[in-house]
Amino acid sequence: MNDAKISIFQRPAWVVTFALTAAIAWGWAYPLIKLGFGEFGITGEMTASKMLFAGIRFAISGLIVLVIARGKGKSFGVVRPRNWWYLLLFALLNTTFHYAFFYIGLSHSEGARAAILNSMGVFLVVLLACLFFKSDRLTAQKILGCVVGFAGILILNVGGGQSGQFTWMGDGMIILNALCSAFASLMTRGLRTRVDVFVGTGYSLSVGGALLIIPGLMLGGTLPRVTAVGLVILGLLIAISTLGFTLYNKLLSCNPVGKVAIFNSLIPVVGAVTSCLCLDEPFYWKYLWAAVLATAGIYIINRGKK
Repeated sequence: MNDAKISIFQRPAWVVTFALTAAIAWGWAYPLIKLGFGEFGITGEMTASKMLFAGIRFAISGLIVLVIARGKGKSFGVVRPRNWWYLLLFALLNTTFHYAFFYIGLSHSEGARAAILNSMGVFLVVLLACLFFKSDRLTAQKILGCVVGFAGILILNVGGGQSGQFTWMGDGMIILNALCSAFASLMTRGLRTRVDVFVGTGYSLSVGGALLIIPGLMLGGTLPRVTAVGLVILGLLIAISTLGFTLYNKLLSCNPVGKVAIFNSLIPVVGAVTSCLCLDEPFYWKYLWAAVLATAGIYIINRGKK
């Protein structure tokens, strides 16, 4: 195929660049969310306020994506009316349920721990993609990479006391978030046959965000304190969502799912490091070993790829 006809989102060097950009941006979200909770006065038991905070972030991000799409002349139409149900399910998995679990779990867990535990979703995507897409074949190399990556996750729960133990409200919510993320990644591949991927991303974020705001308000959620620093943090989180989801969804729509999703193994590394630096969280050596194994998983799976 003539290189001139290949989309920039399919050229190997740009796939790596865009995938790493999205992963690094998402890694920074871990400390920023916890800092945002502090600035807005949202405490651990304020579940409704967490949903409201998350909903505002994603609804605004989605509207920004849709405004940009309108400016670029993208079509907002859906191929068939029944595909709106597909988009609604995608919005629920990709945004509403995904981040409801994420924000609750993160508020009950250390940022570094949550970042590494969340990498489970990456390896689930690699394995599930082999079941649903012909372009993703299950190989011994992929199995080995996933085993190594999962070993990193298991290391998190070795030992007790100050090193941290499994909790349902912390680790359990992060695991549910990872499952939602994995299935949403698979659904992204089907977006391009139903709606423009850029527009579909905007729909997902704005609708999914609204479906977080509504129950958040109904359950009494508020932003107890609004500060200039808090608004800056919220703005950074909105920018991360806009950039990350736009790049990631576009890459997933035109490349083998496993080839793109595996780059998210970098997220726990960035999330763990930035959480320890920005939040003054204690550093445990098992974070390093878990991050090394997660990164080794991505190397093994991509080794030898052209």
